Amino acid sequence: MSAERLVRLLTAGDAAVYREVRLAALLSDPDAFLTTAAEFEGRTMESVAERLTPRDTSVTYGAFVGGELVGLLTLVREAMPRLRHRASIFGVSVAPGARSQGCGDALVRAALAHARGWDGLTSVHLTVTETQAAAHRLYERHGFRVWGTQPDAVRDGAGRALAEHHLWLPVGSATA
Repeated sequence: MSAERLVRLLTAGDAAVYREVRLAALLSDPDAFLTTAAEFEGRTMESVAERLTPRDTSVTYGAFVGGELVGLLTLVREAMPRLRHRASIFGVSVAPGARSQGCGDALVRAALAHARGWDGLTSVHLTVTETQAAAHRLYERHGFRVWGTQPDAVRDGAGRALAEHHLWLPVGSATA
């Protein structure tokens, strides 16, 4: 019997556990993220809590299995008037021990449902480092499609160049 899975918006009150889970993700799979573990460790608990506070243009979801936070996803809507039709997904992770349990799928579904509730939003965007084949497959299952690949997009600590795939998903038509 599998443990109960729950996806919900995170708030400033989740900052301490979010910090632990995010740092673990950055340490275990650094090629998946632009932020390094050292950069993240330098952030204050107050700044982490501030980023987790839901806003009209940004939210972070957490996936919980058996009451334990195991997955993260942040959704941000562009603020500039000419870009408000777009939102982006960032910082997606699922703890290694919780993979293949539908957590990533549930996080993406929650984010897309949220995005579809934003008036005038027409597309959701994200990038996937070339090393993240499982994440790429997850996004494609939700209808995201590659519109371009940027070679030499990021460099790891050893100077190794990694490409990033840029994906997008149309989510509706402009109403605002």
